[in-house]
Amino acid sequence: MNWLTDRKIPVDDTAEVVFDWFQINGAWFFDGLAIAMEALIDGVLWAMQTPHPFVIIALFGAVTYAIQRSFRSAGFIVLGFLFILNQDYWEETTESLTLVLSACVVCMGVGVPIGIAAAHRPRLYRAMRPVLDLMQTLPTFVYLIPAIVFFGIGMVPGLIATVIFVLPAPIRLTQLGISSTPKSLIEAAQAFGATPAQTLWKIEMPYALPQIMTGLNQTIMLSLSMVVIAALVGADGLGVPVVRALNQVNTGLGFESGFIIVVVAIMLDRMLRVGQK
Repeated sequence: MNWLTDRKIPVDDTAEVVFDWFQINGAWFFDGLAIAMEALIDGVLWAMQTPHPFVIIALFGAVTYAIQRSFRSAGFIVLGFLFILNQDYWEETTESLTLVLSACVVCMGVGVPIGIAAAHRPRLYRAMRPVLDLMQTLPTFVYLIPAIVFFGIGMVPGLIATVIFVLPAPIRLTQLGISSTPKSLIEAAQAFGATPAQTLWKIEMPYALPQIMTGLNQTIMLSLSMVVIAALVGADGLGVPVVRALNQVNTGLGFESGFIIVVVAIMLDRMLRVGQK
């Protein structure tokens, strides 16, 4: 087999050359992106940590009731946050929620328009599909290497790695929702003189809303699954005690912090299950 391995395709060397080129010639872009992401993180973190915890808990409970129209769901959210407060994980939880909410803002703000464009242009979606497959199947630890190279250590590389991993979900689900709109509805709107923009906002978007909301739910769940991995590059949050427990082989701390992550995941899932009680 030496004849084959001696002619190894230089994937590693090519990747290193590409990253070096981006690091040298794209420093202005990555610095600007880091500043924007850091401002977003600081703003969300300030909004989560400045008010009294009871104010944040009441706000999440009110938002849950507005979405679910269920006092049971709102009460579940409140009890979940009170449990987190009782376990003294409030600061870590707000830091993880900051990462999750920031990732949602970026992923939905970028993914939904791309999904709409992909639904209207099948060739574009066919070209994007291999890239989306790569983003979803590449081991998440691989994202940490360029994130550290371009953005250093902290919350920003954790957010960037999370966005890369999560972004395919809203793109795919938005594309699925828009492309699933019945042709008869679109033809009826066009027959009444609707413009493409009116057709999008009054026909396609309402029809695709359940799929888009599912994309938001998946974005939040996948972002939350990245909190431990993000902690490896210096991101604060619930992943920090998990990593500390791993380093110390502390089963109690690991189970405690891991259980808090599960509670947060269940709370966010119940909160965003539109139309389900």
